[in-house]
Amino acid sequence: MNELVFEVTEEADGGLVAECLSEAIFTEADNWQELSLNVREAVSAFYFDRRERPASIRLHLTRDEVLTAQ
Repeated sequence: MNELVFEVTEEADGGLVAECLSEAIFTEADNWQELSLNVREAVSAFYFDRRERPASIRLHLTRDEVLTAQ
């Protein structure tokens, strides 16, 4: 495994949620810097007893915005 991809979404309260697309890893934070640290920590904890670890972690921000047509 070379890369883990996390889908990052913004919550209504302004927080951020990151969910890995290929493993059962999930974390959240109040800002991007904190989220980056939390993701690294969650990945480290998930792989603590495994030899094969990802070479990189990708944080993919998705944003859903609804606009009026007028």
